[in-house]
Amino acid sequence: EPQGNLLSVCYIQFFYNTKTIKDLFLMESFPSGFQWATSTESFKAEGGWLEGGKGETIWDRFGHEGQALGNQTADLACDSYNKVDYDVYLLRGLQVNTYQFSISWARIFPSGHRDSQSKKGALYYDKLINALIESGIQPVATLYHWDLPQALQDNGGWTNASIVEAFKDYADFCFAKFGDRVKTWNTFSSPWVVSHAGYGTGEHPPGIKDYVVSSYEVTHNLLKSHAEAWHVYNDKYRKSQRGKVGIALNSDWAQPMNPSKPEDVTAADHYLQFMLGWFAHPIFVDGDYPALLKNQVEQKRKECPDFVPAVLPTFTPEESKRIHGTSDFFGLNHYTSRLVNSSKGGCSPGPEGVGDFQAYVDPSWSTTASDWIYSAPWGLRALLNYIATEYLNVTKVPIYITGNGMPTEYSGDALNDTSRVEYMKSYINEALKAITLDGVDVQRFTVQSLMDGFEGKQGYSERFGLHHVNFKDEGRPRTPKQSAYIFSQIIEQNGFVSNKCITMALSDTTSPGVFHLQLTRLKVAGMLMERDQVCGIISLSLAVFLVMLMEM
Repeated sequence: EPQGNLLSVCYIQFFYNTKTIKDLFLMESFPSGFQWATSTESFKAEGGWLEGGKGETIWDRFGHEGQALGNQTADLACDSYNKVDYDVYLLRGLQVNTYQFSISWARIFPSGHRDSQSKKGALYYDKLINALIESGIQPVATLYHWDLPQALQDNGGWTNASIVEAFKDYADFCFAKFGDRVKTWNTFSSPWVVSHAGYGTGEHPPGIKDYVVSSYEVTHNLLKSHAEAWHVYNDKYRKSQRGKVGIALNSDWAQPMNPSKPEDVTAADHYLQFMLGWFAHPIFVDGDYPALLKNQVEQKRKECPDFVPAVLPTFTPEESKRIHGTSDFFGLNHYTSRLVNSSKGGCSPGPEGVGDFQAYVDPSWSTTASDWIYSAPWGLRALLNYIATEYLNVTKVPIYITGNGMPTEYSGDALNDTSRVEYMKSYINEALKAITLDGVDVQRFTVQSLMDGFEGKQGYSERFGLHHVNFKDEGRPRTPKQSAYIFSQIIEQNGFVSNKCITMALSDTTSPGVFHLQLTRLKVAGMLMERDQVCGIISLSLAVFLVMLMEM
């Protein structure tokens, strides 16, 4: 019986002192039928802030109050509202088979309620969806990406429990109107950001700084809203439309600062539970918040009788049952990682205070134009494996990477985005490793985003796009960056293909610094050498030498 599992890959996985070398590049293809996507979000790209009777959103109010860099607004943004054909032309050039966009609730229902319905608003999305399908591109629609109708915010927004019924009605309308063509729906994208930045730190609109009560109330209502939308689809539309409804959750990877210290391992788990588990555990595990999160909140209540730093709402048994299992896939938005250690948070509100951890970045990680995104590609593979183990052991649904990208700064050399190319290739490759080497069921990768857009507080200074947008020109012309060409090549090859390939068998090693290597074919410097399967114990230095040979 041959030792190890045979892999046709330009990759050597080996262990040295029990540590895996993480930065070797896997030259392989993605599975047939893999979904390659890019994305935009309504308030970042559409513009047309009052066209067709659209209602004001909380992000419109944010911009008009001068809270973005240089008093910039999203009034025109990329003018995608008037440039459907242009945008779909760009998508065809990329060769993507999937496009994810968000629907503006206020463009459909200006007041947030059905009685204010705008037919012109719905026609815009009809036109976009039809153009995508005519081009052979699968539309993926997100019902909510942060741009709440201001009229609903005036009534308490996500802290008012009545919003659950309003969102359910909005979702019902969208399923009925677009569901004959849209077969994949995200109810929410990065809902953690709504709870954290909108109602916790107050950095995003509506600017509420209340991590003690409001932030937890918001998550509670977001989860119930998601569940109600899923049940509407399941009960009324699934049989005829045969689509999928899920949620796109954002999460960093949390690596223990010192993996040999149990308290740091625990702290890293706290980080993940307070970010990802807060939403994922109720949906994918048991309809309730993680026990760890509930225990931390209860512990703080006892430790801090004079100032309770967190008030966590509870689900009734009926609500838990209603929430559990309400996702046909696991959507993941992932951009960066953190090193985490144990740190007593005292009576401070917020995840670090209540969770008793502190997060850092490794100074060796590449920086980006954003102060929170650092490039640590290996974290994606670790997170995908964590999700598969933590949430998908019982509920076997696929993982869709619904967002991954980094911003560059606006500069005169905007098209030569080599840092984005490196980031993009590295993160896509880590997803490939998770699929090929670890057996994780990842079926889509979404590069964020199709083009530069309005990035909230940063205005137009941070550029996430595969295409440059000239915001000084009212015509908003788009120009492909280097990253657009590279992404198109990856899609065309369905991954990373090389004629310098080594087929090998990998097996567990019993001695640090060595591994078993089984060669079947080795192509070096254009010369193909056929070999009987030769199995030997190769030193670490020779392994590195072989990798160097393959790159000659």
